[in-house]
Amino acid sequence: MGGMGPPPKPADQRRRRNAVPGTTYLPAEGRQGDAPEWPLASMTSAEEVAWRDLWATPQAEAWAQLGIGAVRVVARYCRLVCTAEASMAGKPTVAGVQAIGEARQLEDRLGLTPMAMLRLRWEVVADELAAARSDAPQPVTQRRIRAVE
Repeated sequence: MGGMGPPPKPADQRRRRNAVPGTTYLPAEGRQGDAPEWPLASMTSAEEVAWRDLWATPQAEAWAQLGIGAVRVVARYCRLVCTAEASMAGKPTVAGVQAIGEARQLEDRLGLTPMAMLRLRWEVVADELAAARSDAPQPVTQRRIRAVE
């Protein structure tokens, strides 16, 4: 049984802080823009909320670059999570318990857990230019004092 080896260390634990070859850097602010069109036959209101939330994550930047195949996998994950969560709200069903296991596997493939992000070599980074802009001193507006009679 061949293993992939241990996952890479987080950036703050590496000796050299240089960029790691093969690392995909994801924006901390998440993916901008609308979610792709839902690729499955129908969509529940819970799936609609989860779908929008998933496509606003940093990981969605990587999924968007992978194309329609990733869109369909994210839709299946979305459906499984909603099924699993609905099952946990009441008496657990067989379908709900199965959905939990399948959703957990897709979480790993989609980089939705810290360990999965390490294995995929995905790292969330802040937009340094935006941070520099927000740290820059803001112009001081001056008020004029007028004498009143």
